[in-house]
Amino acid sequence: MTNNISYFNDTHEQVRNSIEKFFAKEITPFIDEWEEACEFPREIYTKAGELGFLGIGYPEEFGGSGEGDIFMKIASNEAMMKSTSGGLVASLGSIDIGLPPIVIWGSDELKEKVIPEVIRGEKICALAITEPNAGSDVANIRTRAVKEGDNYRVNGSKMFITSGVRADYYTVAVRTGGDGYSGISLLLIEKGTPGFTVGKKLKKMGWHASDTAELFFEDCLVPVSNLIGSENDGFRCIATNFMRERLSLCVMAYMTAQLALDEALNYVKQREAFGRPIGKYQVIRHKLVDMATEVEIAREFTYSVAAKIQAKQTPIKEIAMAKNFATDVAEKTTREAVQIFGGMGYMQGTIVERLYRDAKILSIGGGTTEIMKEMIAKQMQL
Repeated sequence: MTNNISYFNDTHEQVRNSIEKFFAKEITPFIDEWEEACEFPREIYTKAGELGFLGIGYPEEFGGSGEGDIFMKIASNEAMMKSTSGGLVASLGSIDIGLPPIVIWGSDELKEKVIPEVIRGEKICALAITEPNAGSDVANIRTRAVKEGDNYRVNGSKMFITSGVRADYYTVAVRTGGDGYSGISLLLIEKGTPGFTVGKKLKKMGWHASDTAELFFEDCLVPVSNLIGSENDGFRCIATNFMRERLSLCVMAYMTAQLALDEALNYVKQREAFGRPIGKYQVIRHKLVDMATEVEIAREFTYSVAAKIQAKQTPIKEIAMAKNFATDVAEKTTREAVQIFGGMGYMQGTIVERLYRDAKILSIGGGTTEIMKEMIAKQMQL
């Protein structure tokens, strides 16, 4: 894996090393057990918070490391992905989709109440946008919030919510106005609010260690003071974080591919067929070369786009391209790794089997491949 000096400095590498040591001791030895149980101990949030990992990229005034260093977050995410569990990383990372709207658009009261607890790992924050009939099509959400005096009365449901079972704070997209993007608002809804219930944990093809839930709101009264940003301006609040979310998915994608490639490289030296290691056969060597080439391109393209974001640019087209390319590489590389492992690659408990299952969601979450292509086409004025 390339050590790109131009993107990462000594501080980034220190953070990377600290996270890798923490994961090697507290997480990686138990990953198989947690994947089987479809959850991991809640105390991992607290431990990560105590070490400052959850606060990377958040304001110092609330206990974070400071804002604006994109490559610090990338170094952190790369280190966490070495655990080989995309589900665990996704759950720990729900902070980075649920909390930013509060950081950017929340009232001082909401910020002071929510942000410190979440980055300390004492509370968990989730983002609730997706509905049974509205995934990437955010403009079609139907969960309705009607203002009644000092409260909003919320009715509706949400689907596929990461950290949905265990979260304490939910940043929820609701419809307060008319149809389309202009009628959407964001509300902070706390677990335990009357009328708000969490459905049972959803079973998924991959990301087993991540809890995912359906949420239900039935005459749920939420204080008007819990409005994030302005009424009917929720989509702008949501869109502000789309780029960072997609960047994180790019990192998860090329790291998933890198881990699969590493497993395959080790395996071909050990596995013999017809009297010699399978890595000696040209068909396998060339397959590995193609895998390595695409992983390298996906990583470098992501770094390039991240540098533009760091420079305060808005590379809408490029981040969509990077996400599509990196997630495609993740699917192809994990598929080829399973093929190289043969029957063993199809067995639960092997890393390549887990990576193969986990790879699929990356091209769906944060905007599907098809939505990304429409965004790219629009930017190309097609």
